[in-house]
Amino acid sequence: MKTNGSFSSPSDFILVGFSNIPHLQVPMITAFFVMYLITIVGNLLIIAVILSEPNLHNSMYFLLSNLSFVDITYTSATIPKALSNYLSGDPSISFVGCFTQLYLFVAFASTEFLLLTAMAYDRYVAICKPLRYSQIMNREVCLLLSATSWILGFVDAAFSRFISLLDFCKSNVINHFSCDLRALFTLSCSSTKTIETVVLIECLLIGMSSFMLTLVSYVRIVSAIFQINSAFGRSKAFSTCTSHLTSVILFYGSMISVYVRPASVSSLEKDKFFAVLYIALIPTLNPLIYSLRNKEVKKAVRIFFTRKTGIISDVTLGLRSSVIPTHSGFIKDRRKAAQ
Repeated sequence: MKTNGSFSSPSDFILVGFSNIPHLQVPMITAFFVMYLITIVGNLLIIAVILSEPNLHNSMYFLLSNLSFVDITYTSATIPKALSNYLSGDPSISFVGCFTQLYLFVAFASTEFLLLTAMAYDRYVAICKPLRYSQIMNREVCLLLSATSWILGFVDAAFSRFISLLDFCKSNVINHFSCDLRALFTLSCSSTKTIETVVLIECLLIGMSSFMLTLVSYVRIVSAIFQINSAFGRSKAFSTCTSHLTSVILFYGSMISVYVRPASVSSLEKDKFFAVLYIALIPTLNPLIYSLRNKEVKKAVRIFFTRKTGIISDVTLGLRSSVIPTHSGFIKDRRKAAQ
């Protein structure tokens, strides 16, 4: 036992897992394992393709490679431990391990919020300022946006240290498959009002401010798109944003549904449902969203596998998609229109 003031906190916590219903544990574990495998393979593939294909060496894909990496890291902060607990039959996690997991998850999730905001700004510049795109979104700016996202993400997670100082004497059973912030609050016999206020402020500073900046970017983007005369031009402009906008809606929606509302014991089951979305499902979908709906990425994947297998196929390399325009092609079209 760990003594904290006049109370005792457990040296280990017990994670309930994905479901309180025994016959649902195996299907849930299987689904999580498959989603985790797709997340790792899919995001690593996107990173490898972006690094190997010179045509993808621009700000849009640099930020996308950062997003893919953070998807891998923040999913890996939680799911492997949940899978290990189930397979070993030992549902425990140490006190230190629990709060390390909480810190890493919050840090990576906050970084994802900021990266999505940076990507929204990139789309705004590409559509609203096409003539100055390469000057505005240069290498230095991309590195600055990326570094700022990572640094602020890890700074934002510092409040998890204060949560570890609470007294957990009610129980050591966490009704979740990870060391979830709100589930930990329900176990504390200390007053959590102050730390909950701090958490809310942190969510507003990072989550809501990122959301508002993203919203402003898209309001400007939509306004610029409706000023394009041709229906084909408007369609091409919208298509450059659909992948990112889909990720934003899914990630922001599920996170806000959990953390920007009062905590209660009765809401923990709903919290676990939303946690499945932002911890497992969204990182699984992101590689599919950004590859299946993107001509440049699909072509680069074909070239990547062609090089790796040593098979040169003019037909493969010459494949074209008539549905989604390329990022670089759209920029060129916008530049011509602006001239």
